[in-house]
Amino acid sequence: MSKPILEKIDSLDQLSDLNSGQLEQLCSELREKIISTVSETGGHLGASLGVVELTVALHLVFNSPKDKIIWDVGHQAYVHKLLTGRLNNFHTLRQKGGISGFPKRSENEHDMFGVGHASTSISAALGFAIARDIKGTDEKVIAVIGDGSMSGGLAFEAMNNAGQVQPNMIVVLNDNEMSISPNVGALAKYLTRITSGQLYTRFEADLWKILGKLPHGSKAQKLAHRVKEGLKQLVVPTILFEELGFKYFGPIDGHDIELLAATLNSVQQIKGPILLHVVTKKGKGYSFAEREKAKYHGVGRFDKTRGLQKPQSSVPSYTSVFDEALMSIAEEDKRVVAITAAMPDGTGLGQFMKKYPERFFDVGIAEAHAVTFAAGLACQGLRPVVAVYSTFLQRAYDQIIHDVALQKLPVVFAIDRGGLVGEDGPTHHGVLDLSFMRLVPDVVVMAPRDGNQLKSMLRLAFNRFDGPSALRYPRGAVPDSIPALKSVDQNETGLSEQIISGRDVCFVAIGTMVGVAVEVARQLKSMGVDAEVIDARFIKPLDQAMCSRVFSKFAHIYTLEENTICGGLGSSILEWAAANKMLNKSSITNIAIPDEFVEHGTRDELLADIGLTAESILSQVISELPKSIILDQKASSVE
Repeated sequence: MSKPILEKIDSLDQLSDLNSGQLEQLCSELREKIISTVSETGGHLGASLGVVELTVALHLVFNSPKDKIIWDVGHQAYVHKLLTGRLNNFHTLRQKGGISGFPKRSENEHDMFGVGHASTSISAALGFAIARDIKGTDEKVIAVIGDGSMSGGLAFEAMNNAGQVQPNMIVVLNDNEMSISPNVGALAKYLTRITSGQLYTRFEADLWKILGKLPHGSKAQKLAHRVKEGLKQLVVPTILFEELGFKYFGPIDGHDIELLAATLNSVQQIKGPILLHVVTKKGKGYSFAEREKAKYHGVGRFDKTRGLQKPQSSVPSYTSVFDEALMSIAEEDKRVVAITAAMPDGTGLGQFMKKYPERFFDVGIAEAHAVTFAAGLACQGLRPVVAVYSTFLQRAYDQIIHDVALQKLPVVFAIDRGGLVGEDGPTHHGVLDLSFMRLVPDVVVMAPRDGNQLKSMLRLAFNRFDGPSALRYPRGAVPDSIPALKSVDQNETGLSEQIISGRDVCFVAIGTMVGVAVEVARQLKSMGVDAEVIDARFIKPLDQAMCSRVFSKFAHIYTLEENTICGGLGSSILEWAAANKMLNKSSITNIAIPDEFVEHGTRDELLADIGLTAESILSQVISELPKSIILDQKASSVE
């Protein structure tokens, strides 16, 4: 039995040795490899299946890594990884110590630009093109953008700049039925083939010169231009891109390798910025993904023969609890409106979208716009909630400060995926939000320890605050409810709750780390150490009365948070202690995510690596507490 074509490819040069039938077979093998692997590792399935032929054509025409192919987001880059030396370890995709789910400069020489957030490719490609021109080299620069990334404003900022500078670069717009245009017909293909050819471009330039020399030549040129533009706009949506300074070609069939290669070969000869519009089918080759594009965009492990099955767990997720709580509030208050940036299901707004379509807004991959849009709604008396993943809210920081907080507008930020998210890695971990939100004046910042607290905090955000508030919660299932010794008034801001009373050591925790602190306290109790656990609940405002009591009572204080060690809960308590001259009375240790980018792996693996598990924290506390506190017979058995 002959070896599969994919396994025979040791270098990109070998692609040119394949005939059309072999290229089709290669595409089939690439799809099967992606489906088989992602069913075991999870990952971004639909987008990569849609760009198989496009990726093969790009590597067939261009000479990577000399020529620079820059991917947007990276959802589309699995084929690229398979063709550039990562076939044998593709099974490690998104696994700890394995290859990343996104292009990564440190991983491979063909990964030109690290990505994970949308709409960056054209800006980066422009930088590559200008650098090439300054250095006097001759490489081609190609940006591949799609999967909705064209809805991000950064893409159009870059196109506006590129249209002004006019460097030689190609932008491939992968329209995977996110619907820029449906016009993929024989006439559109024919016009693209003609208008991208050298004969046509030479004829067009010569004709322009001739018309200019005729009597009233400028009028003739304007008339010819008007006729040309009118005809083109009847067939292809050129006006936007050409007004931005790009020569537009397409749309063409993104699953026709010969047409793709021929067109790419033609347009690379044309001077200035080019936009090639390619239409693909997201999820192509896997019937489940073709039918349900959103569902198969990013997936966990699944049975490839049966597709994704509904999870059997009866434990709700934080996202579903948010959904339920928001629906209840929206039913009571008609002013409540919900905004998301291209992720209605991921952020738990699916039910809201169906029940209240007139109060639901998906703005596309445009987080900055989402926040300022919310500010405008709030100015007119509505109560907007911006539901967004922590990692993506970073993209709207100026708008949070300038458009919402400065004007003290009652916008609620529902920050999903706070903390470590696992296999998507450093581009998607939400580990900075408690810090960057805490820095903004007049924003209330809180994090629930369980589902019940999430509900009460969301209601507090809508009912109590006249200004902005942020509610941060993690990915995954909610834990069992963690009762307080004495519950505080849930309608008051900035109050912590005592979970366990103790005398020897105190843990002040927030969010996911409250449950960890409770487990550490339980294990310390078996060693004779009496530990107190406090749920801070709020990062801002900080419960100063709690701080005063804790520093007066305990010589050993630990803060716990699933957030960077810089600027979060621990920092705020240290700042309070320094301002109130309490640091000489107690030792305080901040336990948090270290000041570094955390790589990909399962959430449990990553928490263990950075010491945020109950076992790690217990070991650290035992090593640091005076021996007099720990009963000798208990301590020796642990040590």
